[in-house]
Amino acid sequence: MTRTIDFYFDFISPFSYLAQLKLPEIARAAGCTVDYWPIDIPEAKIAAGNYGPSNREVLPKIKVMKADLERWAERYGVPLTFPASFACADWNCAVLFAREHGKAEAFVTDAYRRIWGQGIDPGDRNELAACAIAAGLDPAALIAFVESPAGQNEYRKARSQAIQRGVFGAPLMFVDDQIFWGNDRLDFLAEYLNKSK
Repeated sequence: MTRTIDFYFDFISPFSYLAQLKLPEIARAAGCTVDYWPIDIPEAKIAAGNYGPSNREVLPKIKVMKADLERWAERYGVPLTFPASFACADWNCAVLFAREHGKAEAFVTDAYRRIWGQGIDPGDRNELAACAIAAGLDPAALIAFVESPAGQNEYRKARSQAIQRGVFGAPLMFVDDQIFWGNDRLDFLAEYLNKSK
């Protein structure tokens, strides 16, 4: 039976951008699949009892974090550009539509390329439609899903299930009974998968 890595992420997270660049390759090398689960980081933090400010509100921390992000991007050989806004909720919701159509990896990969690689404004519906097309999805159907009560309810349900599972931030990866938090834990994840084949 193929093992699954449950990948919890939020498009506002640059470290999730970095993690998703390597995760599919790590999974395939170990004979695993990746299941993509969008969350809302601020909501998950509060549910876990973390009432502190966001990283963007702590100026000394954001300075160091930006330097770290640039180092990781250079190591991975990818662009890193902060997006024009952090209006990512509809993109998170759209992942559930992509999942239903077997296109989650393609959608997530292209969405992160646009949001954190190019620095687009996630609030731009044209960008969301273009991402849908790039992932092989019907853009009108994807946007209709995102704007529908049913789509929003599905996203609420996914977030609630993540919180019940103990998801408190992103990127977070679950496999078997193990949890790995952060792009910088991918080596540990790969080691675990290789040892437990």
